[in-house]
Amino acid sequence: MRKKLKLFLKQCRRILTIATKPDGEEYISYSKIIAIGVLLLGAFGFVLYFIFYFLPL
Repeated sequence: MRKKLKLFLKQCRRILTIATKPDGEEYISYSKIIAIGVLLLGAFGFVLYFIFYFLPL
């Protein structure tokens, strides 16, 4: 159990040393990609809503 915890903490430390804070340009590009994804999912849900709303079940 102790070895697993030690290994886990070592991996966490490695990740934190490798990870970097995104710069402004990278942040903007991530935001655009996320916004496009949200819009696509919203449009898909909207289309499904209309299909099931107008279909007689």
